[in-house]
Amino acid sequence: MSRILTVLGAQLAPVPFDPAGTLAKFEDVVHTARASYPDVDLLLFPELFLAAEDAFAPGPADEHMARVAEPIPGPLTERVGKIAARAGRWIAAGSIYERAGDRIHNTAIVFDPEGRLVCTYRKLFPWRPFETTTAGDRPAPVFEIPGVGTLGVMICFDGWFPEVARGLALGGAELILHPTLTTTPDREQELVLARANAIVNQVYVVNVNAVPTIGGGRSIGVDPEGRVLFLLGDREELVVEVVDLDRVGTVRERGTRGLNRVLQQAREAPAAAFEPYRRFLRD
Repeated sequence: MSRILTVLGAQLAPVPFDPAGTLAKFEDVVHTARASYPDVDLLLFPELFLAAEDAFAPGPADEHMARVAEPIPGPLTERVGKIAARAGRWIAAGSIYERAGDRIHNTAIVFDPEGRLVCTYRKLFPWRPFETTTAGDRPAPVFEIPGVGTLGVMICFDGWFPEVARGLALGGAELILHPTLTTTPDREQELVLARANAIVNQVYVVNVNAVPTIGGGRSIGVDPEGRVLFLLGDREELVVEVVDLDRVGTVRERGTRGLNRVLQQAREAPAAAFEPYRRFLRD
């Protein structure tokens, strides 16, 4: 029997610099989506959506990050957990600003249908020099949806670094959730990278972008052979995709287009393939 997961990507605009208003919008979208698409298993939201981040909107951008950052767990994650529990759905709520002592991280949060916070991830590659959050110090994580499969999480600029997606695939990820907030012209390159990360790791990639005041949009879903499942426009949209996670195993076993067993060969690669990384290792 196939392992089916129905994913909803929410390509949305925040209420600029208004976390309370954005949280109310988030809750409305969750319940509207549940009513309109009752078979959806998991909802994915953009990077920093709940932080109400909008780089081009008039407002207190310089102070905003410090003002809205809070610990995890904290009031915001408690509220989102309750929303997930009422909806009875998995919710990958994009990312928020996490306060950890004197540091602020860009941290992804995932909740199960009981409202439990089952996965957090601090972005490894903040978009330098423009993003001033502190980089995480742990690998991008995977988590299990019981009876269905293994999912991984990375955030926006992480997708430009092949080590992140490859690490998730080697950790067992069959689908990578990739919340994003890109308003700049390099979105064109990110669409290529989403396909590349799917192809070289033989994994589904669902990359959901926000649509703030300027730029954004063009969310994309890709299958394990790099075929585009959906590509949205530049307005708010909800997209639903039914994915068969058994397809990942088939592609990895038989090869992309019946030929290339990329992930298997990476697992079996000679040590010399990774020698260039040695210089970056720290004790």
